[in-house]
Amino acid sequence: MKFSLIVAVVLLALAQGSFAQEAADLERLGQYFMDLKNKMTQELTDLISKHDLKTHAQTFLDDSKTHLEPIATQIQDQLKSVATNVEDQIRPLTANVQAQIQPMVDNFQRQMEAIMQKLTEQAKAIGN
Repeated sequence: MKFSLIVAVVLLALAQGSFAQEAADLERLGQYFMDLKNKMTQELTDLISKHDLKTHAQTFLDDSKTHLEPIATQIQDQLKSVATNVEDQIRPLTANVQAQIQPMVDNFQRQMEAIMQKLTEQAKAIGN
C-alpha cells in the first residue's frame, strides 16, 4: 500500500511536470507566432515604403508608351493611306454630283432673283 501511494505521488508529480512543460511549450509557440506576425508586418511595411507606387506607375506608363508608339505610327500611316484612297475615289463622285446639281442651283438662283425683283417692284408701287 505504501508502495501504491508512492507510485501515485510519483505519477502525480510527473503529470504535473508534464503539464507545466506543455504550458511552457504552448507559450513559446504563441510567442513564435506573435514574432512571425510582427516580422511579416514589418517586412510588408518596409516593402511598401521602399517601393514607391508612383514610380512604378510612371515606369509602367513609360514602358507602355515605348511599346505603343511604333504601333501608333503604323496605324497613322495606314489611316493616311486609306484617307488618300477614299479621297481619290470620292473626288470624281463629288465632281459628278456638282455637275448635276449646278443647273438646279442656277435655276433656283434665277427664280429667287425674279421673286426679289417682283417684291421690289410691288414695294415701289405701294410706296408711290
